[in-house]
Amino acid sequence: MTTEFTDVPARDGVAIIGMAGRFPGAGDLTEFWSNLRDGVESIVALTDEELAAAGVPPEEFGRPDYVKAAPKFEGISLFDAEFFGYTAREAKIMDPQHRLFLETAWGALEHSGYDAAQYDGSIGVFGGASTTAYLGNILSNLEQGEAIKGENVGLGFELAFLTSRVSYKLDLRGPSFPVQTACSSSLVALHAACQSLLNYECDMALSGAVSYKVPENTGYLYQEGAFLAPDGHIRPFDADARGTVFGNGVGVVALKRLEDALADGDTIHAVIRGSAVNNDGGAKASFTAPTVAGQTEVITEALAVAEVDPESIDYVEAHGSGTVIGDSIEVQALSRAFGNTGTCALGSLKGNVGHLDAASGIAGLIKTTL
Repeated sequence: MTTEFTDVPARDGVAIIGMAGRFPGAGDLTEFWSNLRDGVESIVALTDEELAAAGVPPEEFGRPDYVKAAPKFEGISLFDAEFFGYTAREAKIMDPQHRLFLETAWGALEHSGYDAAQYDGSIGVFGGASTTAYLGNILSNLEQGEAIKGENVGLGFELAFLTSRVSYKLDLRGPSFPVQTACSSSLVALHAACQSLLNYECDMALSGAVSYKVPENTGYLYQEGAFLAPDGHIRPFDADARGTVFGNGVGVVALKRLEDALADGDTIHAVIRGSAVNNDGGAKASFTAPTVAGQTEVITEALAVAEVDPESIDYVEAHGSGTVIGDSIEVQALSRAFGNTGTCALGSLKGNVGHLDAASGIAGLIKTTL
């Protein structure tokens, strides 16, 4: 939706003043937007050689129901340990998700034009991550005779320390806590960050999420009736949609109260007018299937908080995972919440980069901002 910032009550808005991210096929946001604008699909076919190098047994990837495709995420080995005050050994026993989130948080703060050491206010950190699968890598890659204390391993991959690590390394004094609500983690973290700002708990906030699962560059086994796509392609809101494909990514935004961003002359990339969070409780058809009523309620609440007329909205970036049930529920909920009046464009970046799990929401927010 196009809105002049002066049309938003300054006391009610939250400004996005900085962004950073890395996604399949894109090492930075310039490349990310270029791929999205040009319709580039970053889910690529994997060769037998790549699968074998990733540790997939030939008897597995040789099966007819094995899908040889994955969103390609590059640069995982480029973490600058010395820059952040880590030894190479410390970096080795740290979950890549923690490394990615730390460097991307730095990037978002740098993009906003602020140096934490010279900023007078407090900066909070809110973030999420996918469930770690890195412990096996730690144990299998230790040199013979090496030993690490259990507590050091936990510090390197437990979600509980994801945001505290950023606050510690960047010397940030605001609230700092992780959020884990599966695929909605990054947007629930964003909601918490906005509430913290509007309640004057901090003066700036870094918010986002990361998903990076090992081993990388692997496909998956397709099962009829499951939620994974049979051919390695995601088709959100399409009659031919048959499932999703999971990938890796990380995104962080820097936020400020709109009134402060305007007063300080910050570059304002977008304004968050309102947000809402709810739960379907026990009314769902199954644990993983949302209800139309629940989604309608939370969309309606967000519109009310934002004081936005649905007819003024011309684009919605949706979850759009490319599953028949999920997509249809989302469209029905949006139609009810918007009152079936007028028309509105609907999109989802998952067709380009895959389903980024905990980071999927922040990727959609950054896409829409760009």
